[in-house]
Amino acid sequence: MREIVFDTETTGLDPAAGHRVVEIGCVELLNHMPTGETRQWYLNPQRDMPEEAFNVHGLSEDFLSDKPLFGTIVDEFLTFVDGAVLIAHNANFDMRFLNAELAALDRPNLPQDKVLDTIALARQKIRGAQYSLDALCRRFNIDLSVREKHGALLDAELLAEVYLELIGGRQPGLVLASEQSEAAAADPSERNTRPPRPHAPTAEEAAAHEAFVAKLDNPIWKK
Repeated sequence: MREIVFDTETTGLDPAAGHRVVEIGCVELLNHMPTGETRQWYLNPQRDMPEEAFNVHGLSEDFLSDKPLFGTIVDEFLTFVDGAVLIAHNANFDMRFLNAELAALDRPNLPQDKVLDTIALARQKIRGAQYSLDALCRRFNIDLSVREKHGALLDAELLAEVYLELIGGRQPGLVLASEQSEAAAADPSERNTRPPRPHAPTAEEAAAHEAFVAKLDNPIWKK
């Protein structure tokens, strides 16, 4: 199973108000294990950077001025996420922005039925907790020391760790054990077998049984 944990940074809160995506970060998981494959795109929003947004992620208008437009990287992005389950924290926010960018290019929306929101997952797994990414990282003892500001790739990497904790933690040994069991089943010579244990009663046990049966009053097997 292939999953892409992703995050976006934007110029504001609402794409309908003209705000744009300025960074996308993606982390690939295969069978709930990181593959080491990541993607990061900084994007020129072709507009100013509001101070409120800059204070969140630190991406200035000047820094982004020579970065590619979303239309330049859209095919690379869509190829990377194609067929995967998309995992995000407060996924509706990120999906609204990405779908707005796609709509501006007359591209179809990303499939909503393949999106998993880790806030909804956390609410199912942990009752009455705080569900921000920082709070969940602290809950699972995930190192936040490198996170001075929000960054799409960094947040996606942290979220991947949170997601794996929410679904039970990393357990690659279970996969290996399963593969070994299947191999043993396919080749009986590879099985570790034990010698059969004797189950016959001892002479003393047989005599005690006979004495017990002799005391039974009119047993059914003698009728």
